[in-house]
Amino acid sequence: MAQPPGGWPWSEWDRDFAELRRGGWRPMAFNEFVVKIHGRCNLACDYCYMYEMADQSWRSKPKAMSRKIFTDSCDMIRAHAVRHSLPAVGLVFHGGEPLLVGPGDLEFFACTAREILEPVVGLTLGIQTNGVLIDDDVLRICDRWKIDIGVSLDGGELEHDRHRLDRRGRGSYARVVAGLDQLLTRQWRHLFSGLLCTIDLDNDPVGTYEALLLFEPPAVDFLLPHANWTTPPPNPTSGGSATPYADWLITIFDRWYGSPVRETGVRLFDDIIELLLGGQVNSETVGLAPIRLAVIETDGSLEQVDELKSAFEGAARIPVRGSGNPLDAALWEPSIIARQIGAAASSAACLECSIHSVCGGGHYVHRYREGAGFRNPSVYCADLMKLITHIESRVRAELTALSSGGMAGEASR
Repeated sequence: MAQPPGGWPWSEWDRDFAELRRGGWRPMAFNEFVVKIHGRCNLACDYCYMYEMADQSWRSKPKAMSRKIFTDSCDMIRAHAVRHSLPAVGLVFHGGEPLLVGPGDLEFFACTAREILEPVVGLTLGIQTNGVLIDDDVLRICDRWKIDIGVSLDGGELEHDRHRLDRRGRGSYARVVAGLDQLLTRQWRHLFSGLLCTIDLDNDPVGTYEALLLFEPPAVDFLLPHANWTTPPPNPTSGGSATPYADWLITIFDRWYGSPVRETGVRLFDDIIELLLGGQVNSETVGLAPIRLAVIETDGSLEQVDELKSAFEGAARIPVRGSGNPLDAALWEPSIIARQIGAAASSAACLECSIHSVCGGGHYVHRYREGAGFRNPSVYCADLMKLITHIESRVRAELTALSSGGMAGEASR
């Protein structure tokens, strides 16, 4: 199938979408908002989807979000929340590196968000930072306005500095740790929401995990490198394995799951276990829950999840059509509908798979193939299959043991 301009082969779905609407299907309102308050970064990580991959639109956008655009964005979110009777929304300050805005603008953004949104909807605020600019001013602001802080860290110094360098080619680990050390003092530790780590097969998995544990994070999020069928993952057959990423993650899972105490949450593992047990999770990575996230760029434009920038130029863009609230209109865009209809947007191969309800086809970003769009299995399909079936076998064995122990206890009474 030829790929139309923009890379979205929606012609094959036109009939599906029309039938959905005739059948009474309605999209779910956005309730998560990633706000790009700064569009540049003080590091130069070589795997960054924002600056190093297919979409280079950052070059034409403002370096920082203006106070007016931020205020207008909050007004837009407020109207969307009221129209759809949302009980709560989450707003994450993001970049680039969001702390580049400086303490003055950070305080203005946080105060403005709470003043505009809290009278009508519950609000959680967060920030995702590389940690280099964390200081007492930042921490006081985050404490005053209740902003949770997530920090990107790829393991110990060796692991982290393999990719996360500054523009002079210097490692950033020592500066990130200095920021974390301030965050983790007794006064500010309650602000710490967790660590985000991008997987590198050259790094020892358990060594990486245990280096993260040194900071006692409440949660860790391991991210597969952003890749797709057109731009495959790095080292896809490292060490001769057909599933190197599963092997890497399984090593950590066994260490994590076998610990006598819960050392931290690992989002990917927790989500897979929840889905295996019949629960639901809101995740970009696994499961079939509707995606209800919108990104607001520094110029005020709307986009989908920004990792889509790794696929092709314009993949994340949401076109503005007609008048009215852009968020309300965006819900009916084909690219948003595809993120909300679950299994109906999956490939035929995924629908035939025994773990599809858990895997969900994998991260949408990782399904892209030039000329065929996103209706494909994840490029990490084999890795996800191996990881999920391994976790299922461990959980099932434990449940069986617990059940047998319970029955033996009853018989002895």
